[in-house]
Amino acid sequence: MIAQQAVYLAIVTAVLTQMFFAPDEPALEGLPPVRRFYYRHRIALLSFFLGTLLNVYTLVFFKSSSLLVSFSFMLVMVALLLANEFGPFKRSGLAFKFALLSLCGLSFCATVVPVIFGQVGTAIFLASMAVGCVPMLALAAWIRKRAPERVPAVRNQMLVPFGLMLTVFLGAYLLRVIPPVPLSIPFIGVYHSVERTQEGYRVSHERPAWAFWRNGDQDFRAQPGDRVYVFFRVFSPASFADEVRMRWFHRQADGWALQDTIPIKIVGGRAAGFRGYGFKSKYQPGAWKVHIETTDRREIGRVYFEIEPVPASPRSLTLDMH
Repeated sequence: MIAQQAVYLAIVTAVLTQMFFAPDEPALEGLPPVRRFYYRHRIALLSFFLGTLLNVYTLVFFKSSSLLVSFSFMLVMVALLLANEFGPFKRSGLAFKFALLSLCGLSFCATVVPVIFGQVGTAIFLASMAVGCVPMLALAAWIRKRAPERVPAVRNQMLVPFGLMLTVFLGAYLLRVIPPVPLSIPFIGVYHSVERTQEGYRVSHERPAWAFWRNGDQDFRAQPGDRVYVFFRVFSPASFADEVRMRWFHRQADGWALQDTIPIKIVGGRAAGFRGYGFKSKYQPGAWKVHIETTDRREIGRVYFEIEPVPASPRSLTLDMH
């Protein structure tokens, strides 16, 4: 998939560079069939390759995001995806098309560079943005050397759109709304117990049958001596080794108050995701939430639940395997 994305980016870059030097369609009569086909369909080809890349990155960011945190960034991605698929793309100038190429190139680097280093963090993100700058700056330098008279057009149609997209990425990272790709949480739930066995992790819960969309006891009935467990799976690529933090919050009169932070080492490569859990033995009744975050406070996922104290009584717990 990484190789396919690289090929698509190279094709889009080549087509846009050709359009930069020859924006108008020439007379098609007398041209060889291949060139005639290219000039007739180059806008459609651009839309197809850019649309495929935008679909990929929108999906990747969506899977890695907690939408409550990353909604604004995802809204921009979806808006640009729709703009590419419909009329505005065909009517737009080269600056908009280079902006989409810049978005895809930076998204590619933001996804691939952490895989190469096997971790995420501020230094890795800045390194990915630096790598993402290289192709566009190299292309601008090549055009400047080949056609010095086109330098103003390079600035307006290539570098300004690229700078805008780079600013969006850096601003989104500063505001902590860009998802921490390539990490994602496919599963997180609240349980009465978590036990590691040879077959996997055995979890127990009292979830009623009608609440099939919940994972475990989001309405947690706590008898004396109960622990509250939060079990999760984190997907990360092979050779990935990093740390996430489980942050426990209790809602109080003035808002959410941090109660505990638990660091958990993760190792990538497992298809179903790295499995981890944490628990609390001392807690207060009321509303709780648990965030799973990277070390630089990028949220990957969260779960909300209520703790209700109840007297000791016989109960029947359901066992699941993960």
